[in-house]
Amino acid sequence: MSINLKNKKEIVEKYGKNAQDTGAVEVQIAMLTQKISELTEHLKSNKKDFATKRGLLMMVGKRKRLLSYLKSRDLEGYRTLIKKLNIRG
Repeated sequence: MSINLKNKKEIVEKYGKNAQDTGAVEVQIAMLTQKISELTEHLKSNKKDFATKRGLLMMVGKRKRLLSYLKSRDLEGYRTLIKKLNIRG
C-alpha cells in the first residue's frame, strides 16, 4: 500500500531540486498523488473499507491545501506540476 523506497527516490529526483529535497511542496504533492492512486485502486475492490476511505479523503484534502499554497506562491510551477501529474482535469 505504501510507497516503497525505490519509488520514493524516483519521485524525489523527478520533482525535487536535488536528491535529498523531500520537503519541497512539489515532492509532497507528487507523493500524495501516488498514494491517492494506490488507495483508489484498493477501494475499488474493497468497498467497505471505511478507514481507508477516511484516510484517502484526508490525503485528498492535504493535497488540495498544498496545491493552493503552491498556486499562491508559484503559479507557473503549479501549472506545470498539474500537467505532469495529470490532475485537475
